[in-house]
Amino acid sequence: MKNLITLFLFLGIVYQSFSQNKVKPSAPSLYYIFKEPKIKSAKPPVIILMHGVGSNEKDLFSFANQLPDSFLVISLRAPITLGKDSYAWYHLSFENGKPISNPVEAEASRLMIIDFINNLKNKHAFNEKRVYLCGFSQGSIMAYSVGLTVPEKIKGIAIMSGRLLEEVKPMIASKEKLKNLKVFISHGTNDNVLSVSNAREANSYLKQVGINATYKEYSEPHTISNAMFNDMLIWLKK
Repeated sequence: MKNLITLFLFLGIVYQSFSQNKVKPSAPSLYYIFKEPKIKSAKPPVIILMHGVGSNEKDLFSFANQLPDSFLVISLRAPITLGKDSYAWYHLSFENGKPISNPVEAEASRLMIIDFINNLKNKHAFNEKRVYLCGFSQGSIMAYSVGLTVPEKIKGIAIMSGRLLEEVKPMIASKEKLKNLKVFISHGTNDNVLSVSNAREANSYLKQVGINATYKEYSEPHTISNAMFNDMLIWLKK
């Protein structure tokens, strides 16, 4: 009952969007900033960036100028406030050194991201068949959760130092729907926050559902290195 009440309250909160140009209140839910494509087109591809726990929308947005000039770049702020300029997609607890997600909040955030994508066309022109999600850490967990459950809305997901939540697996789409989803996975072998075993397990699972991801490992800690980012760019441009 407590979890059900939490879910209703969580879903009932409206998060007003914003941009560098102060998006009006009628914009899609979730707080965000954006960068218009330098190369103008009627329907540009869009990449949606999602930060990790404890960070904010400005984190991955620092890479915006390095992304392809043809892309509309959107950077989301997670809905849960942890502190000043600190946000999360869901609360975490730890058991025997392993991260335990709050499934109610994680599901609420998954639905909010899908709703955001559905309503983004009300504020920005973009190609709805070329929507990419790129996340780091908890943000990449949400990229898995959205991309694998509604692949008809997503062209590709870039996973940086993340993991696939067990509770999402029962909701994953059919092999037929997943066959066109592009996936990039990168992880540091010295990551002491989320072990590289998470990436390996996710990659193995994706093969079982018919996805051959572009998979990369690096001798890095829990971070986005230049090599990781450059490999993601190569994947994105394919």
